[in-house]
Amino acid sequence: MYSYDDRIRAVKLYLKLGKRLTATVRQLGYPTTKSLERWSQMSERWLDLPRERICLSPRYSAEEKKAATYHYMTHGQCLAATTKALGYPRRRTLVAWLDDLRPERNRRRRM
Repeated sequence: MYSYDDRIRAVKLYLKLGKRLTATVRQLGYPTTKSLERWSQMSERWLDLPRERICLSPRYSAEEKKAATYHYMTHGQCLAATTKALGYPRRRTLVAWLDDLRPERNRRRRM
């Protein structure tokens, strides 16, 4: 995460260099071209950058996570069946929730 001053410095240099993303990133050594593009769009839209990071609300509530992990544990521990029955989450998301819940959980190892 970059400070407000770092982001402003990057956007000013970007404008000075004629809106050339790669040249700006090469000269500063940060950020990615995508981040710089977003910062530039924000500064044009609002005439400034937000001083603090804007956090999105979580996609799934704690109750939904609990329901999904409970369903998985009580219905045969099948990822596909759980995601199909509930209609959410993706398998990767469910695996992450299960790993958070029980890190010692037995997982298959690929060789």
